[in-house]
Amino acid sequence: MSDDILTDLARRAGIAVEWQDYAGRPHVVAPPVLRRVLAALGLPADSSRDVAASRRLLTKRSSLADLPPLVTAVAGRPTRLDLGGNDLLPAELVLESGNTRPVALMPSRGRLRIPAVAETGYHRLRVGEREIVLVVSPGRCRSIEDVVPDARLWGLAAQLYALSRPGDGGIGDLAGVADLARVAGAKGADAISLSPMHALYAADPSRFGPYAPSSRLFLNPLHAAPELVFGPAVDRGAPLSNGLIDWPVASAAKYASLRLRFDAFRYGDDWNGPLGADFGQYRANGGELLRDHACFEALQAERMPQRTWRDWPTDLRDPRGVAVRFFADTQPDEILFHQFLQWLSDRSVAAAQDVTRQAGMRIGLIGDLAVGMDPAGSHAWSRQDDILLGLTIGAPPDLLNPDGQNWGLTGFSPRTMEANGFTSFLATLRAAMRHVGGIRIDHVMGLARLWLIPEGASPADGAYLNFPVADLLRFMALESVRHNVVVIGEDLGTLPEGFNNTLEQTGIHGMRVLWFERDRQTGFSPSRGWNGSGVAMTSTHDLPTVAGWWKGRDIDLRRGEDAERAEREQDRPKLWEAFVREHIAEGPVPDTEETGRVVDAAVRFIAKTDLPLSLIPLEDLLGQVEQPNLPGTTTEHPNWRRRLPVAAGAVLEDEAVARRIDFVAAERPRQ
Repeated sequence: MSDDILTDLARRAGIAVEWQDYAGRPHVVAPPVLRRVLAALGLPADSSRDVAASRRLLTKRSSLADLPPLVTAVAGRPTRLDLGGNDLLPAELVLESGNTRPVALMPSRGRLRIPAVAETGYHRLRVGEREIVLVVSPGRCRSIEDVVPDARLWGLAAQLYALSRPGDGGIGDLAGVADLARVAGAKGADAISLSPMHALYAADPSRFGPYAPSSRLFLNPLHAAPELVFGPAVDRGAPLSNGLIDWPVASAAKYASLRLRFDAFRYGDDWNGPLGADFGQYRANGGELLRDHACFEALQAERMPQRTWRDWPTDLRDPRGVAVRFFADTQPDEILFHQFLQWLSDRSVAAAQDVTRQAGMRIGLIGDLAVGMDPAGSHAWSRQDDILLGLTIGAPPDLLNPDGQNWGLTGFSPRTMEANGFTSFLATLRAAMRHVGGIRIDHVMGLARLWLIPEGASPADGAYLNFPVADLLRFMALESVRHNVVVIGEDLGTLPEGFNNTLEQTGIHGMRVLWFERDRQTGFSPSRGWNGSGVAMTSTHDLPTVAGWWKGRDIDLRRGEDAERAEREQDRPKLWEAFVREHIAEGPVPDTEETGRVVDAAVRFIAKTDLPLSLIPLEDLLGQVEQPNLPGTTTEHPNWRRRLPVAAGAVLEDEAVARRIDFVAAERPRQ
């Protein structure tokens, strides 16, 4: 079998057989890598016979039976179908409202097209004996300008686990978020952006990275706040005082407390009252997805908490098998407990968002949607056909990561998404948009393509796989408008050509971070030179804080080269000059230990931009040196463990923090 036949199949499957690195150097994907990616897509290619069979699976046919189960469109625009024809074909459109009207599929350059539909929604198109879902999108997400026209808003970015309050048991929770919302809202803030709240592993607290979730459909109960749901405060122990979260110890204590709360609920008066009825409705609405997740949590805890489901006995790897059904039938209380945890978490988010609204915030909570999920997790076990088993998501080598990156996550198979009518993608999107005013999409480029690495291979030995980006963005726009949620895309890194324009046209706000807003002539771009409709930030969780950057702490942690230190020495005065030009700083360049004035100026600098929203990380408001996460490390750095030194409700009382908040509020007054 020739390599040409293999590469032709790969191209048909959406795999980029060639790619360019950050320096513009061309690379060709090796045949073994192509075969591994094709196999994960359900397209074996180990022999000529395999390739021929896989090619037939990708061949487009022109009968009604071959139409996909779902087609997307933009309101007011006709949509072409992969269905040949030169004559009008009568059809019937059943709108989501229930109204029905006849339509005719019209020929256009050898293909039939659906005429323009003005009404957005999930409609049904009947063609002959076939019925498909026709999703009509508004084409643009709800934007910050839609929330407040012409306003310049500001908010805070917080690592949820890092927030502290008395009795939180050592891990930040949504009651701490509510405390923060009250004081920030009173100062004029309109948003609080949070780290991911996705479900992790109740039985294995050693896996606490928020961007490696077990499932993005459900929530992490360690962030639940019974006080927000049941009313009276529940004492879960004093917060840990050493500044770092001991996840195993704190998790065990919190789950023990949550079990006591479950028992009190189950056998108390609330069970037969409004809260019990609400829990019953939540379980009914959660359906099979909720039952599967609860079953996974109970099964993992009962049988093998430290092993991945792919190492379980064969009969337990099948979520629809007899052994799993038997387990579920014999462990009803455990499964009910994990359903309770999800209900409590869901209602805690809703209550925290209500507090943001009461505090005057016009966006409120901004959730975070991770780029993928852990292949050892709940979603991968319960929906194995959804995902690209055997492949992990990462990034090819670049200037900052010469070996590339492997994030250890898996993602949706584009072939399965299209074959199943995008049901899992939609469920994930709706879960992310539930009870919040905005979402941040991690690695938003993943909507267009992902760098996929065969398990066991080096990050450099991967390939880009293309995704149905037009469809995904149309879903994003429709759900954003329906949920009244603004969308922010983390667009830092190597983007597909033209992707920034695509985001802009779809109403997705990019991220504009101080370190990357550069000007060839002046070093750092003036604040009024930050173009577009992005969100202005001093930094992110993966990047150095302002104080850490000024001190060069990030270079020390990475054991950076002398050339990098020399470049930082040149960049410090350039940044200070940018502040001086804006009249927000004066005097000579501070030394590396004098970070306070630099942080003051940086916070005020991003507030001065014309971008519609400025988000300030709490680490920068507090002038902290250490960053929440150091990419490329696991145990070498205390990633995702640092707690804030003051309680969430008192964080703005610090003199330096209050001064910085006053800077921001003066630049961006609430209108």
